[in-house]
Amino acid sequence: MAQSDSEIRFIEGKEKEDFLEMLNNQFGVKSIPGIILMRGKERIFLFSGSFGKGKIKSLERMAFVERAGVYLGKIDDFGVRLSIEGSQILKSEIKKNIVDLDKAEMETWMMGHELLKKTGLAGFVIMRYKRDMLGTGKASEDKITNFIPKSRRLKDKNVES
Repeated sequence: MAQSDSEIRFIEGKEKEDFLEMLNNQFGVKSIPGIILMRGKERIFLFSGSFGKGKIKSLERMAFVERAGVYLGKIDDFGVRLSIEGSQILKSEIKKNIVDLDKAEMETWMMGHELLKKTGLAGFVIMRYKRDMLGTGKASEDKITNFIPKSRRLKDKNVES
């Protein structure tokens, strides 16, 4: 039976090696604690519960399982874009392409604004305030593009309600 794009798929073997290589090249991540799953062509999830792959597949045959685990991020043309949770889960593994923010920059970032900041980096970067990872941005020469979903942003202090 052919697998549809909507089914959960386990990332294993060569595909897992390639994914880990992408994470290592981008962020210095060498290992991931759990089972890596994919839904569709780009959304990556991390499952570290007590169910094995067989049990997850069994549950999916009985009922639609929207996802198993935590949304880790997505793969796009520029590489892996980690979610806020993905950056926090892999915090101890992330070694490079980190942009440290001061308090004002962190607040601007968490309100969903891009940052006008020269970093010397290009592509996906991890945003960090003190010891907290705040997800991924996309750095270019003069700015960092923000990907925080509107539903997760802090209220903008500069916008009247």
